[in-house]
Amino acid sequence: MHVDRDTLATALYVKIDDELKASPQYARYRPVVGLAPQITDAELITLAVLQVLLGYPNEARWVRHARAHLRHLFPFMPKQPGYNKRLRALTSQITRLIRVLTLDTDLWQHPVRIADSTPVECGRSRETVKRSQLAGWAGYGYCASHSRRFWGLRLHLITTVHGLPVAFTLATPKTDEREMLLDLFDLDQQGLLTHPDGLLLIVDKGYRDAATEAHLNARDVTVIRPAYKGEAPRPGRPLLRALRQSIESVNQTFKSQLDLERHGGRTITGVTARVLQRVLTLTATIWHNWHTGQPVLRSLVAYDH
Repeated sequence: MHVDRDTLATALYVKIDDELKASPQYARYRPVVGLAPQITDAELITLAVLQVLLGYPNEARWVRHARAHLRHLFPFMPKQPGYNKRLRALTSQITRLIRVLTLDTDLWQHPVRIADSTPVECGRSRETVKRSQLAGWAGYGYCASHSRRFWGLRLHLITTVHGLPVAFTLATPKTDEREMLLDLFDLDQQGLLTHPDGLLLIVDKGYRDAATEAHLNARDVTVIRPAYKGEAPRPGRPLLRALRQSIESVNQTFKSQLDLERHGGRTITGVTARVLQRVLTLTATIWHNWHTGQPVLRSLVAYDH
């Protein structure tokens, strides 16, 4: 089946609109008296996904581009301040929609999960660090994969082998990765981190810890990780070799194609909204590729122009 940007936008808008209408308790409060918005929440969220796919991290440039080229999909286009304000107010709806799209595939039923974290840089200069509203949440950290230090946050991510996000959170870089991993499992309410036959969790050496492994084993989760130096070979080595680069590939998709580190957020709400915007974009792309029978589920090529 042929797919392109417009087919994704149409399918996604219909899905979001149906979900918001079916679950009015998750809709944003609007006063009975007053002007009705000229662009719906479903349209705005779809527009936000297209912004990421087309590579416009700057919202002012994006609104100008959308006004010139996307009128056939969005007859009314808000100005940049209104677009920014509406998008930041929709973080809870976006979080829910990520779950809805994930559950609308059968990919989450696969028994293998992959966990890792990646930096979300929020500033480079000393003056930015001193004046940023993110101080106290963002902090200094080290990325071993790229041998660099950064100031910002970490996106902790658990995906399927297909790259579909099933659990994620943002935290200060000082927080232990193992602690965040356990928190993600404890906060799972949709059963996305369980499997009737037991779950296989692939992690790198940063998650090696006897207490963490014992806690996960009690939840019927088998941890597949690199062995310590001198440790006897662990079961699952062929699976580890085959899939340990998958999460790095997902992280690279976030950074190179979805501009994760060019998010432009300057406040806690702003950074949260922009990171969620990118997680939703990846989820929506995989969701649409799965429903249309595409051979590569994480491919964005058909939608980035």
